[in-house]
Amino acid sequence: MYIRLLYLLYRIYTFFVRPVVSGVRVLLVQEGQVLLVRHTYLKGWYLPGGGVKRGETLDETARREAREEVGAELGDIRLLGAYSNFELNRSDHNILFLCTDFTADCTHDREIAEARFFPLTSLPEDLQPGHRRRIEEYADGAQSPAFGRW
Repeated sequence: MYIRLLYLLYRIYTFFVRPVVSGVRVLLVQEGQVLLVRHTYLKGWYLPGGGVKRGETLDETARREAREEVGAELGDIRLLGAYSNFELNRSDHNILFLCTDFTADCTHDREIAEARFFPLTSLPEDLQPGHRRRIEEYADGAQSPAFGRW
């Protein structure tokens, strides 16, 4: 309940202030499956990730968020793209990384309700649309970094 209240206050703040936010998402894929998370304060499934902290590089953010949200230690990561999200009065910019070289025990912080692997060919119905698009692009063989709307 406490986290939901904080999230609501954050949404009110962003409505009035509209800061530009930078974040990362990590596409964690092994053996034809992708690791997704379900938050305690949002509905649906998401790729692990979060906001860049002051003084943190993009790859450091990806590694920290993967560790916090799914208990993952990442090996090599590769840039897949940079995307913008202007829904709900936001000005978010997401950097998407791919990692196929990782270990994950699916332990998570209190922000995450659940972390689970799904086959790339059988994604959950309530996977958020932008996240679904990125996973499907990867599954369809997209190789070079891309950009556009999340």
